[in-house]
Amino acid sequence: MPEIELSAGTIDYVDTGGDGPVLVLAHGLCFDESVWTEVTRALRADFRVLVPVLPIGGHRRPVRPDADLSAHGVAALLAEFMDRLDLRDVTLVQNDAGTAQLLVGVRDERLARLVLTSCEALDNYPPGVQGRLLHRASRVPGGLFLLVQSFRFPALARMRTSLGGMARRPLPKDLIARWYRPLLTNRHIRRDLGRFLRSTREDCYLRAAGNLPSFTRPALVAWGAEDRMMPPATGRRLAGLLPNSRYVEIADARTLVPLDNPAALTDEIRRFVAEHPLPGEDGG
Repeated sequence: MPEIELSAGTIDYVDTGGDGPVLVLAHGLCFDESVWTEVTRALRADFRVLVPVLPIGGHRRPVRPDADLSAHGVAALLAEFMDRLDLRDVTLVQNDAGTAQLLVGVRDERLARLVLTSCEALDNYPPGVQGRLLHRASRVPGGLFLLVQSFRFPALARMRTSLGGMARRPLPKDLIARWYRPLLTNRHIRRDLGRFLRSTREDCYLRAAGNLPSFTRPALVAWGAEDRMMPPATGRRLAGLLPNSRYVEIADARTLVPLDNPAALTDEIRRFVAEHPLPGEDGG
């Protein structure tokens, strides 16, 4: 896997290469590029797909102790990633975290299209029982360390109040182990996650929503129809703020839409890009 040095430190990323339209896929808290594996596999023949591993809990390389790991700081790293690789006319696809929204009206010059799938937005932060538990644990000395210990046991991780509530089907043991191994084994990764949780304001996405009406480029809001952590009502409100958007619900999916129904999400992304071609593109 290639790596790139950014101002906060070194991050890993996937890059399928090729000359097709550029897709950047952004994951959520405590996940990594593997959330997007099926989507990447399905789209790589026609698109250049990139998936940066952002330093929000599922990363394998700790970043610098002085790095800004607030939600806005992580969004700035995502923009820096696109700058460093000189990615242009990007279709940015976000799941779970609300990171992509924080670029709108601030650092969105490289974006041609925006796709938001079940993610933190508006007043839904911290989201659900899972988000509130993480948020509170990060503020108690040793709390985050104790909370992540439950992920050593797949049965606990699959509970509805934990990861199980984010997916429609039982999550594979190997994925749970992959996502949480860095947090369980590296105190610097726990430090990074704790800094994100403590430095991100609870009204972060509500305040950022004020910029969304300025994004007049095409947007797709593709929400998990059965999402409990990020309710579809939030997705509909979000779509209503984006002037050139289409809203669709993905059947048989909760928060982790790329895992629950990658085929349906892939079809929607293909259709969306084809509906809004850029000069020199054939619509993917």
